[in-house]
Amino acid sequence: MLDILYQDQEIVAINKPHGLLVHRSPIARDASEFALQLLRDQLQQRVYPAHRLDRKTGGILLFSLTKEMDKSLQQLFQDRKMNKSYLAVVRGYTEDDGQINYPLKKDNGEEQEALTHYKTLSRSEIDLPTGNFTTSRYSLVEANPETGRMHQLRKHFAHIFHPILGDRPHGCNKQNKLWKERFEMDTMMLHASQLSFEHPTTGNIVHIKAPLQPEFERVLSILKLESPNL
Repeated sequence: MLDILYQDQEIVAINKPHGLLVHRSPIARDASEFALQLLRDQLQQRVYPAHRLDRKTGGILLFSLTKEMDKSLQQLFQDRKMNKSYLAVVRGYTEDDGQINYPLKKDNGEEQEALTHYKTLSRSEIDLPTGNFTTSRYSLVEANPETGRMHQLRKHFAHIFHPILGDRPHGCNKQNKLWKERFEMDTMMLHASQLSFEHPTTGNIVHIKAPLQPEFERVLSILKLESPNL
């Protein structure tokens, strides 16, 4: 049963678990369950995904319940009128706050502007030797992507040399392997935590929050980092 965070007659939002695909894909033939089909069966009606989340990303996934609302929500995303917040555990100590203004290339080589704002919520250093270092450092950050490019947060944090823990292929493979061996962690530490927008029909502001998934909470516990209040 999917965890429904918000629902009205036209819109529904779920807290997508890490590892769940949004819909069927020819590049992920190993998957047997998909958010779209699970939600459709749970609600007993057709649903339309308003956006995408990576398979390994958890958190808020928004759906429309009508074709008309589907067009409206997708237009809000396109017009950058969706205020999105993510939580991520990244390698190293990030700056207190900053922005990453770094264009990203599409598959055809065309460059697209991409802008991410972030702030550091907390930092941790644990007894986990890696390379020439006897410890490992991590930061819990809140990220607000102004644009919505594919793998934007993953690529942006890798670009500033603070890759997201558990990310493949943009992250640090040595760290990912170390966490899998030491802590049996094989999940990317990226969570879509908050989403705000003006409802296309009512004009009311909809603000949705998604509690962290258990694996994200476990990693924060290992790092002795306090869980944000969601």
